[in-house]
Amino acid sequence: MTFSCLSPVQQNILFASIIADGEITKCYPGSRRKNNSYREHYGKQQEAYRMWKASFYDGQLYIRPNGNYLVSRSDPYFTKLYPYFYDISGNKRIPVELLSTCNLLHFLTVLYLDDGSLCISKRVNHQKKLIYLTPHIFLYLQNYPRDQLHILKTHINSKFGFDFKISKRKDGYGYILRLTTVMASLDFLGVIREIASGCKKMEYKFNWETRFQVEEEKLKKLHTGYQILSSDSNRFRNYTENEVAQIIDFKKNGKTDKQIANELQRSYWSIVYKLKELRKAGLLQ
Repeated sequence: MTFSCLSPVQQNILFASIIADGEITKCYPGSRRKNNSYREHYGKQQEAYRMWKASFYDGQLYIRPNGNYLVSRSDPYFTKLYPYFYDISGNKRIPVELLSTCNLLHFLTVLYLDDGSLCISKRVNHQKKLIYLTPHIFLYLQNYPRDQLHILKTHINSKFGFDFKISKRKDGYGYILRLTTVMASLDFLGVIREIASGCKKMEYKFNWETRFQVEEEKLKKLHTGYQILSSDSNRFRNYTENEVAQIIDFKKNGKTDKQIANELQRSYWSIVYKLKELRKAGLLQ
């Protein structure tokens, strides 16, 4: 298969990879190569993730046997893509002209799994013997200048509903993207989990419940008798029978997902996924 036959899913994964960890190789003067190719270097501990990526392609992307690289052969497709992802100086840029095609959750998921991080801060109340754990989502894209990150964050907000903020950092061009609320961070993890769950080795990065349990065990050994809580424990409360009945009634009466979320004081994405469950169970059309 050639890259000109890529499906939307394959395109979304590839474009996110080029923006993040991957690169389109350069063709240098005097080289025998006529076309560019794709290359992505990784640490050995992330090989399973790269194999997961490669599984979406029919051999077009493959693990190089003599090194930690996910690569492609030279292909006219990458020669065509190169000017969209790089400026005339060879520096990476956000491919503005291609962003309209980056509209699947695979794009957001791979962008995060490549260059994102689930960081956890803790707040200790020694008087009440409580420790609160708070998740924070970062996209470490400091190899892009601020104006380019603004383009990407606007696209993510428009297509996926997550309003990342530009934050300062000392390396690269000095800026990264981050979500600034607990609810947004948890909703983000809930959304990408649908795609990312295919790669169990990356669970530490996308499964808040698993990460919470790991951190909880560590802290219990350090702080005997303390209770460990999520900063937003409400996010995980089960839906009552009454709430389920309300959701069904609201939906049948034409309320939007956002209106239902406001009525029940739930997050938007929590309602989206509850509706998905109800449809699978045959309780909603």
